Amino acid sequence: MSLVSAGPDRPTVGDYAHDWALIDVETSGLIPRRDRVLSVAVVTVSPEGRETGEFSTLLNPGCDPGPIEVHGLTAERLRDAPTFGQVAGQIGAMLQDRVLVAHNAQFDYDFLAHEFARARMWLPVSRRLCTLALNRQVDPPTDDLKLGTLAAHYGVPRQRAHDALDDTRVLAGVLRASLREAARLDLPLPLVTCPPRAESQFTPKPPKTPCAYRNPGPMTPGGPLRQGMKVVITGETAHARAELIGRAVAAGLNMMTSVSRHTSVLVTNEPASDSVKARRARSEGVPVIDEHTFLRLLTEIRPGTTFETAVATAATAATESEAQLATPASPAPRPADAALDRKTATPSAPAASTATAPRIRSAEPATDGVPDRPLAGHRVLVVGGDHSDAAAARTHVVALGGSAAINLSAGVTDVVVLPGGERDRRMTRIKALGLPVHAPDWLTTPTTVVRPPTTPRPQGPAVLPRGGVIDLPMPPGAPFPVWHITASWTPQSRFDVDVVAFLVDEDEQVPLDQDFIFYGAPESPAGTVRLLTGGPAEQTITLDLASLPPTTRKVVVAAAIDDNETFGTVGAIQISAAPGNSATPLARATLDAATTERTMLLAEIYRRGPVWRLRAVGQGYDHALDALARGYGVDIAE
Repeated sequence: MSLVSAGPDRPTVGDYAHDWALIDVETSGLIPRRDRVLSVAVVTVSPEGRETGEFSTLLNPGCDPGPIEVHGLTAERLRDAPTFGQVAGQIGAMLQDRVLVAHNAQFDYDFLAHEFARARMWLPVSRRLCTLALNRQVDPPTDDLKLGTLAAHYGVPRQRAHDALDDTRVLAGVLRASLREAARLDLPLPLVTCPPRAESQFTPKPPKTPCAYRNPGPMTPGGPLRQGMKVVITGETAHARAELIGRAVAAGLNMMTSVSRHTSVLVTNEPASDSVKARRARSEGVPVIDEHTFLRLLTEIRPGTTFETAVATAATAATESEAQLATPASPAPRPADAALDRKTATPSAPAASTATAPRIRSAEPATDGVPDRPLAGHRVLVVGGDHSDAAAARTHVVALGGSAAINLSAGVTDVVVLPGGERDRRMTRIKALGLPVHAPDWLTTPTTVVRPPTTPRPQGPAVLPRGGVIDLPMPPGAPFPVWHITASWTPQSRFDVDVVAFLVDEDEQVPLDQDFIFYGAPESPAGTVRLLTGGPAEQTITLDLASLPPTTRKVVVAAAIDDNETFGTVGAIQISAAPGNSATPLARATLDAATTERTMLLAEIYRRGPVWRLRAVGQGYDHALDALARGYGVDIAE
């Protein structure tokens, strides 16, 4: 029995048939470089769907087992279990020459990579498949994408949650059903290439302590240094560079590695130097002092304002403002936070507190009356047309209350065919699925009654237009969720799209080089921000907002294309924000205004008083990633 049965309405099984190694791990925590694997289970499956091997064991991690209430594994149960090193060879033999499969596969893969590295062995995995990412493509009508929820949806029995072996058997059933759905929709599998890894290559450096003080601005000529000033040192120095930096950091200065318009002062003994930093300082009008003056000013540095004080002041002001707005005697409308934060009427959902429900804002001008939303509840795929026509059609879908799809999935309710779209390879599958197919003028007649989708689905995420803003809810009395900002696009064969993140301060600058998250450094030092790869056309930035340092005022999520390709070739990029890796997205936006651009700002997650907000940006630039990074104070080494 094949994992995917071929039939008249399904393609051949070749693209879906592999030797699989299904795996599940229970761990002492969530950070692979710090925490350990407590139990592991592996089930191997042939391309025909036949189980060929099974292995499971508890493991002695040599440390505290962590949240026992989650996995039920006490230190007493694990005391006599083997160490990972003692079973690594057996596990490696089962993984060899197979595609690793897991639900949230990067989590299991990263933990295995670290455990194999500790055992002085290579992890023998060259490709992996995430069933979570696969089901994000399939888009089944479920409340979320947790393993238990998918098992119930696909009719897979489950006995013991958080038991590694039972979870792996359940995963096998979910994989079979997911592959059948992928074949029905003719979806490419989101296989991820896994290069060999050694611990020294991917373990982040220990976190550096960020400056605790706000930047007071440039140093006035002949004036004092103040705590929080951004200082750059360049050229030869009489004292060791490490000593100068250490003394400056101890005094409360923010030592930077590159010059920007926000730099307070450049320290150099050669002010006429032709170095990059000296030239940039002269062009930006940054004050310059020599080493002797710098050391003298360090002894009489003036106090600065801490970020905690600034945040508390902003929160108090925001609370007072909210209280005034809640007073019945105050008839004035709430002032706009910014040009992109104008509040819009949403007749289907009354305004609620940010502690219990998101507040949605839009960049679009407000209109009188109740807007016509004939496509509410519809997910529309646009095929054909040139880039500008397709982008305009998707924008129109959103304006009519619908959601614009970028790929075929089980959630697509309608298809609009622009000129040339009849030649799209997906049309054969669309017709076989019996989806309603419309001509372009279907979008120009909003008064036409549109039938609601026949398949019942959970309430979808809020659809944000370009520039739209939404408050990220803070559940009262519950841990703040780890937000997943996922970007996805149509799979490309000739080039790669890379998602990156910048953790910037109030000056829109990256305080530390480690606050630039990209494929070469996919995790911030404290693990609060991570880059995850769910497939060749999906990448995610995870944000533990509650643990971000107060210096971080905004997280900018961007995308870049290698070589000389542009986002006009890629087409639309979809972003979604979800409070967890398997949670239903809170919001979704389709961004496709770019044409000749090679880099694009996708989203900004920023503080506004006590609230974090997400803005769908969609701003593109013709320059490459290195130029975008320099704008945020990061110099990318060639």
